[in-house]
Amino acid sequence: MTQSIRERILQTIVLTLTPVATDGAATVWRTPSVSITREQCPALVVFPESESLAERANDRVTRELTVRITALARAVPPAIAETHADALLCAAHAALMSDVNLGGLTLGVREVESEWEVDDADGVAASTSARYQITYRTLIADISIQA
Repeated sequence: MTQSIRERILQTIVLTLTPVATDGAATVWRTPSVSITREQCPALVVFPESESLAERANDRVTRELTVRITALARAVPPAIAETHADALLCAAHAALMSDVNLGGLTLGVREVESEWEVDDADGVAASTSARYQITYRTLIADISIQA
């Protein structure tokens, strides 16, 4: 079955983040359908959020995919949850930005924004997220063909 360039980009992001997660004793999740449990933390979560069409020229279209990467951590004394989540997202950012063309699939990756959240849910939980805009090009008539 043929895959869209978007799907290939998302799979590449997950593959890129897997060694980072492993080094941080974490796991990588892609768009989980249920909340990440305490036992599944620390974790990196990849959420495709939206895609827009930036430009059309002849039979090609430039697309902008927004992806959110979230680092989740729980407080395990003496560590601080926010510090652990920040370190995990820092390593994920470095891995993602080390090849902004994602193996030739994209025209570029650009960080858009970040956000933080701390919650006292059965122990302190921290969430640190960064959004990235990923620009790529396909044919207008076939999103599985890179243009």
